[in-house]
Amino acid sequence: MAVQLNHTIVWAHDKKASARFMAEILGLPAPEAFGPFMMVQPANDVTLDFLDTDGEVRGQHYAFLVSETEFDEIFGRITARGLDYWADPGHGTPGEINTRDGGRGVYWDDPNGHSLEILTRAYGSGPA
Repeated sequence: MAVQLNHTIVWAHDKKASARFMAEILGLPAPEAFGPFMMVQPANDVTLDFLDTDGEVRGQHYAFLVSETEFDEIFGRITARGLDYWADPGHGTPGEINTRDGGRGVYWDDPNGHSLEILTRAYGSGPA
């Protein structure tokens, strides 16, 4: 069997609200409880397992490859909620999207300070 990522833990101050936020913005099925986790399931059999902590949440980065149609739908939900967004991970270009590799990409933050990203072309896949 080839090595595959199965799941990762996403620390949160409110796992239910955080998992619901991600699922709603990305247009994914509602999170499901499993043990102490709230699991969000993207289409590639990896789960994002939200877990509560009373401690500091150190922001991580989660990027999602989406179709052009999905980009439009997700970006529409980002703007409808009035969320800040950027064209770069360092938040240096507010209110813009990027067009790297001939696709589109955008970054925004979740309620815990995790940096979320959607992109329509994998980095390095565009014309040279």
